[in-house]
Amino acid sequence: MTEAGALEALISQQAITALKAHDAERTQTLRLIKNALKNKAIEKREPLTPTEEQQALATMIKQRRDSIEQFTKGNRPELAAKEAVEIAVIEEFLPKALDEAGLKEVVRLTIAEMAEGAGKPLTPKDMGPAIKAVQAKLQLQGLRAEGRLVSEAVKAALAG
Repeated sequence: MTEAGALEALISQQAITALKAHDAERTQTLRLIKNALKNKAIEKREPLTPTEEQQALATMIKQRRDSIEQFTKGNRPELAAKEAVEIAVIEEFLPKALDEAGLKEVVRLTIAEMAEGAGKPLTPKDMGPAIKAVQAKLQLQGLRAEGRLVSEAVKAALAG
């Protein structure tokens, strides 16, 4: 998926396969993904880079997690379950999300590097730059973690 548009082609191919298999939920989700990527490319007026494609998919996942929360509060478990299925399909096209232990290790190493560079230990006031550094390191390594989890891990590391 290094070429621009390669992900969209893969999704189109899988949508056709799902359609032939009469898998309605998967077909619908794949079409949603394809439309979101196409709309983003139209908005940008040029093909999306792989990073932009990943950001668009991450946004879709975040929207669905918010919906699950709202549906759960509203006592609509069937709609929450539908959103969970969509998240599973969308995550197939993203790099594997980093687990909590791996994220804490990346945060610890990044904060140690930043403290060494600054010549002093970091404080909770350094949270913004630390989060940006951790996210940059994750992106360089081709890893993925939800922003909220990164923020929580950095806050915990700086407080402890």
